[in-house]
Amino acid sequence: MVDDDILTGARAWRDQDPDPVTRAELAALVSRVEAGDEPAAAELRERFTGRLAFGTAGLRGELGAGPMRMNRVLVSQAAAGLASFLTGRGEHPSVVIGYDGRHNSSVFARDTAELMQGAGVRAILLPRALPTPVLAFAVRHLDVSAGVMVTASHNPARDNGYKVYLGDADAGSQIVPPADGEIAAEIARIATGSITGLPRATDYGIADESVVDSYVRATAALAAGRSTLRVVYTPLHGVGWETAAAVFAAAGFAAPTTVDAQVQPNPDFPTVSFPNPEEAGAMDLAFETAAASGAQLIIANDPDADRVAVGVPDATAEIGWRRLGGNEVGWLLGWRAARRLEAAGDDLGMRATLACSLVSSPALRAIAEHFRLDFVETLTGFKWISRVGGLAYGYEEALGYLVDPAKVRDKDGISAAVEVIELFSELAESGTTLEQHLAEFADTFGGYASGQISIRVEQASEIARTMARLRGELPSQVGGIRVKRIDDFVDGFETFPPSDLLRLHLDGGGRVIVRPSGTEPKLKCYLDAVAHEGSGVERLAAAEAMLAQLDAGMRRLLSENGATS
Repeated sequence: MVDDDILTGARAWRDQDPDPVTRAELAALVSRVEAGDEPAAAELRERFTGRLAFGTAGLRGELGAGPMRMNRVLVSQAAAGLASFLTGRGEHPSVVIGYDGRHNSSVFARDTAELMQGAGVRAILLPRALPTPVLAFAVRHLDVSAGVMVTASHNPARDNGYKVYLGDADAGSQIVPPADGEIAAEIARIATGSITGLPRATDYGIADESVVDSYVRATAALAAGRSTLRVVYTPLHGVGWETAAAVFAAAGFAAPTTVDAQVQPNPDFPTVSFPNPEEAGAMDLAFETAAASGAQLIIANDPDADRVAVGVPDATAEIGWRRLGGNEVGWLLGWRAARRLEAAGDDLGMRATLACSLVSSPALRAIAEHFRLDFVETLTGFKWISRVGGLAYGYEEALGYLVDPAKVRDKDGISAAVEVIELFSELAESGTTLEQHLAEFADTFGGYASGQISIRVEQASEIARTMARLRGELPSQVGGIRVKRIDDFVDGFETFPPSDLLRLHLDGGGRVIVRPSGTEPKLKCYLDAVAHEGSGVERLAAAEAMLAQLDAGMRRLLSENGATS
């Protein structure tokens, strides 16, 4: 039923687990296996065959007992492994630790602080549950060697995670190779023993409010003036509201109307199926609140507030509101950043760069070319975007925006919200509608339209099978539009390292990218269309028509290859 090695490993894990809940959970599972329960045996095999991989996104997974779950044993091993990496990297290492409002986040953070301090790494714990951008800010503000954020961001309520940043030469960015592999090797070494023998110390530091106050002041300073725009705000049951409210007040913005059912942290996320503002239905309460309050704009942060979604009035929508696409916000903020750089001129003192992930809209490249700025396309993830030289602005289509690289080297949903409110305030003051602003954009750079097909699966093997089938019979057309060229990143492409990604270039400038999600069990398909003929309004309409063709064509293609949405 179960190999002796797995059963032995499960018993050893149970005996070292300091959490009475997961220890009892595993003890019951082991007892069922010992009694001959085959479903229990299958579950034990799944939990103890391998372990959650520590990679460039750190750790992320479902809460529960065993090495394939997030729990105090696994986190303790990770903390001790990271501490070993830091002590071997230089003298007098230090770390700042943050956490959000998810189940066990504060426990994992305190375990990390005790183990770091016990290993000789000066540890500083943030004073309470706070947004991820505050932790990313604190790494640079406190000039520490590393940062740890305990969060699963926008994942389901059953998950938690462990995100690592590096200071010093890495300037507060998330880990990338080879550091991730070196940390993983130290974790694997620690995992051969019991965490009960790891030294702990409780004399770690607690950061005072000055860290949060400094973040608030620096973020509010992005605003050029007061705003009376009527805004609805929701943190989706996360930790964003307290910090966002302080920033908005310091910036001189009118106090937003909150979605009261979602404004306080709640790790069960009771009003949404998934606490991700990209998901259908996640912003429904915000739409209802905005419609009832006469709002002009909606700002929604994800639970750890490193992403932001924007809702705008739309007379064609059933409830009168819609969410702007991540690319729409990305290119509007990129246009705003480029204009600011142009105004700065020679005072900037450097050649500025705009950057986005390769799955984000080609529109940002067009902006950079128009303003004679450098442009860099990176792999997905802000761990890459944040490291671009001369970075002035970066974004990825999954609602992540870096508008102030001098302050934070990661996506920041609160500073991005400040920029969005500023933009819409300026439009309102000038009497310009969003539609007119988008048409002006299309007149200047071309009409762009983006979409996404996201297919959630139960088993990662389903995604692998679909990708293998696509590679086995590469498409010659999508929605009747000829495929001109296909880039397969599986063995690396140009300057990009190997990645499970296909990029299709089509006639007329369209583009399709297919890849597995890096943080969730999803297959993601990114669609981009562009048009350059006619007026701005005509260009936008033509791009939307092409996008509809690509969407229908890719849905058929994915279905034929075993993926169903």
